[in-house]
Amino acid sequence: MTDKPTLLETVLQAFRDSGLSAAITALIGGILAIAATVTRKAFTNEAMLARLDRELTLERERLERQRAEDRKADADRLARIETDIRTMRDLMFEAFQRGGAD
Repeated sequence: MTDKPTLLETVLQAFRDSGLSAAITALIGGILAIAATVTRKAFTNEAMLARLDRELTLERERLERQRAEDRKADADRLARIETDIRTMRDLMFEAFQRGGAD
């Protein structure tokens, strides 16, 4: 842990050393320091959330592009398979037609 005095200890020390006005000043200074820390943390957390939101949006867009590419590749492959099936059907039909005429 640190040897840093707490806000209450600082106020009591200022009261013993310099009286009531110094204690009040130390109390106000401590409160302002705490407020500054809380504010800084809040802005830091807000900035972190904004960055994470941007990264999440980019990742979603990347995944959607990848899915679109995969769907296109699947559709192209399916079209080639269907073409091959039609070609084979036509060839077999021709072979049966010629075989029956002999």
